[in-house]
Amino acid sequence: NNSSQLSSLLLQILFYVNGIYYIFYFLATLAMIIYKSQVFSYPDDFLAPDLAVLFLMAILEVPRLYLGCKGNLREEKAPLGLSLGLTVGSVLLAVYLLAWQTYVLWADVVLSALLLAAYGLESGLKVSAIAAFLS
Repeated sequence: NNSSQLSSLLLQILFYVNGIYYIFYFLATLAMIIYKSQVFSYPDDFLAPDLAVLFLMAILEVPRLYLGCKGNLREEKAPLGLSLGLTVGSVLLAVYLLAWQTYVLWADVVLSALLLAAYGLESGLKVSAIAAFLS
Protein backbone atom coordinates (compact mmCIF):
# COMPACT_ATOMS: atom_id res chain seq x y z
CA ASN A 1 0.00 0.00 0.00
CA ASN A 2 1.71 3.20 -1.15
CA SER A 3 1.04 6.34 0.88
CA SER A 4 0.24 8.86 -1.84
CA GLN A 5 -0.73 12.41 -0.98
CA LEU A 6 -4.29 13.18 -2.03
CA SER A 7 -4.68 16.69 -0.58
CA SER A 8 -4.67 19.53 -3.09
CA LEU A 9 -1.95 22.20 -2.91
CA LEU A 10 -3.92 24.45 -5.29
CA LEU A 11 -7.00 24.15 -3.05
CA GLN A 12 -4.92 25.01 0.03
CA ILE A 13 -3.48 28.09 -1.70
CA LEU A 14 -7.00 29.10 -2.77
CA PHE A 15 -8.25 28.84 0.85
CA TYR A 16 -5.46 31.21 1.90
CA VAL A 17 -6.07 33.66 -0.97
CA ASN A 18 -9.85 33.54 -0.42
CA GLY A 19 -9.36 34.25 3.29
CA ILE A 20 -7.30 37.35 2.50
CA TYR A 21 -9.68 38.42 -0.28
CA TYR A 22 -12.72 37.96 1.96
CA ILE A 23 -11.26 40.35 4.56
CA PHE A 24 -10.83 42.93 1.78
CA TYR A 25 -14.32 42.15 0.41
CA PHE A 26 -15.91 42.54 3.86
CA LEU A 27 -14.19 45.85 4.64
CA ALA A 28 -14.84 47.29 1.16
CA THR A 29 -18.50 46.23 1.19
CA LEU A 30 -18.98 47.59 4.73
CA ALA A 31 -17.39 50.89 3.69
CA MET A 32 -19.64 51.05 0.61
CA ILE A 33 -22.79 50.35 2.68
CA ILE A 34 -21.77 53.16 5.05
CA TYR A 35 -21.03 55.42 2.05
CA LYS A 36 -24.38 54.58 0.41
CA SER A 37 -26.25 55.22 3.68
CA GLN A 38 -24.70 58.73 3.80
CA VAL A 39 -24.91 59.69 0.11
CA PHE A 40 -28.20 58.07 -0.98
CA SER A 41 -31.57 58.13 0.75
CA TYR A 42 -31.11 54.67 2.25
CA PRO A 43 -34.38 53.49 3.84
CA ASP A 44 -33.67 52.58 7.47
CA ASP A 45 -35.55 49.30 7.22
CA PHE A 46 -33.29 48.25 4.29
CA LEU A 47 -29.96 49.16 5.90
CA ALA A 48 -30.24 46.49 8.63
CA PRO A 49 -30.85 43.52 6.27
CA ASP A 50 -27.95 44.54 4.00
CA LEU A 51 -25.63 44.77 7.02
CA ALA A 52 -27.02 41.52 8.47
CA VAL A 53 -26.26 39.64 5.25
CA LEU A 54 -22.68 40.97 5.22
CA PHE A 55 -22.08 40.01 8.87
CA LEU A 56 -23.75 36.59 8.48
CA MET A 57 -21.45 35.99 5.52
CA ALA A 58 -18.41 36.90 7.66
CA ILE A 59 -19.57 34.49 10.38
CA LEU A 60 -19.98 31.70 7.79
CA GLU A 61 -16.58 32.39 6.24
CA VAL A 62 -14.58 31.32 9.33
CA PRO A 63 -15.89 27.72 9.64
CA ARG A 64 -16.09 27.46 5.82
CA LEU A 65 -12.36 28.11 5.43
CA TYR A 66 -11.35 26.24 8.62
CA LEU A 67 -13.24 23.06 7.69
CA GLY A 68 -12.01 23.27 4.11
CA CYS A 69 -8.35 23.61 5.14
CA LYS A 70 -8.66 20.89 7.78
CA GLY A 71 -10.48 18.50 5.45
CA ASN A 72 -8.00 19.04 2.63
CA LEU A 73 -4.87 18.67 4.78
CA ARG A 74 -6.15 15.62 6.67
CA GLU A 75 -7.68 14.16 3.51
CA GLU A 76 -11.07 13.89 5.26
CA LYS A 77 -14.31 13.96 3.27
CA ALA A 78 -16.67 15.16 6.04
CA PRO A 79 -15.05 18.54 6.86
CA LEU A 80 -14.52 19.24 3.16
CA GLY A 81 -18.15 18.35 2.45
CA LEU A 82 -19.34 20.63 5.28
CA SER A 83 -17.18 23.42 3.90
CA LEU A 84 -18.76 22.84 0.48
CA GLY A 85 -22.21 23.12 2.08
CA LEU A 86 -21.26 26.39 3.80
CA THR A 87 -19.95 27.65 0.45
CA VAL A 88 -23.46 27.23 -0.98
CA GLY A 89 -24.74 29.52 1.79
CA SER A 90 -21.96 32.02 1.14
CA VAL A 91 -22.76 32.00 -2.59
CA LEU A 92 -26.43 32.79 -1.87
CA LEU A 93 -25.44 35.68 0.42
CA ALA A 94 -22.93 36.98 -2.17
CA VAL A 95 -25.65 36.84 -4.85
CA TYR A 96 -27.93 38.85 -2.53
CA LEU A 97 -25.21 41.52 -2.18
CA LEU A 98 -24.60 41.42 -5.94
CA ALA A 99 -28.21 41.60 -7.10
CA TRP A 100 -30.67 42.39 -4.33
CA GLN A 101 -29.13 44.79 -1.84
CA THR A 102 -30.74 48.25 -1.75
CA TYR A 103 -28.13 50.03 -3.89
CA VAL A 104 -25.68 48.10 -6.07
CA LEU A 105 -22.66 50.10 -7.22
CA TRP A 106 -20.26 49.12 -10.00
CA ALA A 107 -17.68 48.30 -7.31
CA ASP A 108 -20.19 45.93 -5.65
CA VAL A 109 -20.57 44.08 -8.94
CA VAL A 110 -16.80 43.72 -9.43
CA LEU A 111 -16.11 42.65 -5.82
CA SER A 112 -18.98 40.14 -5.75
CA ALA A 113 -18.17 38.73 -9.20
CA LEU A 114 -14.57 38.07 -8.09
CA LEU A 115 -15.78 36.46 -4.87
CA LEU A 116 -18.27 34.25 -6.74
CA ALA A 117 -15.58 33.22 -9.24
CA ALA A 118 -13.27 32.27 -6.35
CA TYR A 119 -16.10 30.31 -4.67
CA GLY A 120 -16.76 28.50 -7.96
CA LEU A 121 -13.12 27.55 -8.48
CA GLU A 122 -12.77 26.51 -4.84
CA SER A 123 -15.95 24.40 -5.01
CA GLY A 124 -14.74 22.59 -8.12
CA LEU A 125 -11.44 21.79 -6.41
CA LYS A 126 -13.29 20.63 -3.25
CA VAL A 127 -15.44 18.24 -5.29
CA SER A 128 -12.37 16.79 -7.04
CA ALA A 129 -10.51 16.48 -3.71
CA ILE A 130 -13.50 14.66 -2.14
CA ALA A 131 -13.59 12.37 -5.20
CA ALA A 132 -9.84 11.66 -4.77
CA PHE A 133 -10.34 10.88 -1.06
CA LEU A 134 -13.17 8.46 -1.91
CA SER A 135 -11.14 6.52 -4.49
